[in-house]
Amino acid sequence: MPLSCTVKQLVNAPAEVVFAAASDFANAPSRITGITKMEMLTTGPVGVGTRFRETRVMFGKQATETMEVIDFKPGRSYTLGATSHGCTYRTTLSVRPVAGGSEVELDFIGTPLTFSRKVMAALMGWMINKACVKAIGQDLSDLKASVEREAVPAARST
Repeated sequence: MPLSCTVKQLVNAPAEVVFAAASDFANAPSRITGITKMEMLTTGPVGVGTRFRETRVMFGKQATETMEVIDFKPGRSYTLGATSHGCTYRTTLSVRPVAGGSEVELDFIGTPLTFSRKVMAALMGWMINKACVKAIGQDLSDLKASVEREAVPAARST
């Protein structure tokens, strides 16, 4: 039984600006407080096949995961995939223009592959889901604050 959560955030900035910041994985630690380290494993522009190793604090401990961009629609959305600790993970970030800025939606799906992870998901799924919503919500709040902070000086200088 997969665990999933979706969080949305309104950002007072154009969709292309929000997407550019969200897909700038190399600089994510400067925008997202939960990410402590980022190591790019591929070079060149971000797109399908881009890989990176992200370290963040999860459940009070440092966790490092290697992720790969498995779908990329420039300016609109990307999907990251990872397999670790007996689960596959898929994270899709989508940005769409709305009145006054952009709506960012982040969907996370964790699918347990091993028996022990399936049991854990059945017993503790509600708690994991709650923690997931909290972590993703904080990531999107951090992204919003960063983008809006960068967008305000740019708007003033024009």
